[in-house]
Amino acid sequence: MSEGSNRSNAIAAAVILLGAGLLFYAMPKIMLCIGEFSPILAGIFGAASVLAFFGIFWLRGRYQRRK
Repeated sequence: MSEGSNRSNAIAAAVILLGAGLLFYAMPKIMLCIGEFSPILAGIFGAASVLAFFGIFWLRGRYQRRK
């Protein structure tokens, strides 16, 4: 693997982690706002957020294997 590819992978992972970190930091407030409307939707939002975090890395891994 070349040096540029390693740097690109590190930057992509850092951006994904930063975005997920910000989402998870704000998640309690978001879930409380949604929970006032529907507790079930708040739970679905929380579960979807966690699944999306792992799903992004899974999709990125599949994409990298094809390259």
